[in-house]
Amino acid sequence: MITYKDIYDNQEIRTYIEMGNHVLGALGYTDHSIAHGVKVAEVAAKILKELDYSEKEIELARIAGFMHDIGNSVNRHDHAHNGAIMAFNILRDLGMDPEDIAVIVSAIGNHDEKTGNAATAVSAALIIADKTDVRRNRVRSKTKASFDIHDRVNYAAVQSFVEVDKEKKVIHMDITLDEEICSVLDYFEIFLDRMIMCRRGAEVLGMKFKLTANGSKVL
Repeated sequence: MITYKDIYDNQEIRTYIEMGNHVLGALGYTDHSIAHGVKVAEVAAKILKELDYSEKEIELARIAGFMHDIGNSVNRHDHAHNGAIMAFNILRDLGMDPEDIAVIVSAIGNHDEKTGNAATAVSAALIIADKTDVRRNRVRSKTKASFDIHDRVNYAAVQSFVEVDKEKKVIHMDITLDEEICSVLDYFEIFLDRMIMCRRGAEVLGMKFKLTANGSKVL
């Protein structure tokens, strides 16, 4: 079986991730570098591990999480679908089983909130991990005056983490925002579609999605 380490160490994949990050940087988007891929891979795997999914599904979630943004190297528009096709070709060339490729490309192709929909445990975990990666060090600009609303939301995120409560059947995102930079309302306005996608992803896992911002339940 092709492992996460194989994918993480693959120079071709790393090149596409970094080019995608460069493209988004030119457009003024937040960081989508290898660090983002690693974060998404880790959180997606954590979700499935804590819900007692198989080691194989956990590993596929890691791989999908790491590779999910390679399509940005082509164009931000339709990057999920482009990334899925790119992943298909790369993974097939590496000799991965078709069944595993199908799970990964489906997850990558469905991770964007404009066109995607969780259909498997791996895709659900990827969606939740990706949409909850909100943190200050994803902001590229060092000048607050130049921040757009997405920069302000990410920069205001003093702390955020995802917890899984298997007994209560809840996946919980807890975020602490500096409200002098961004209000909870601003966060919810910008990320509403993403949070709804997380809620639907949680449902695929047989869970509910809960969002708490500055100690108050938002979703």
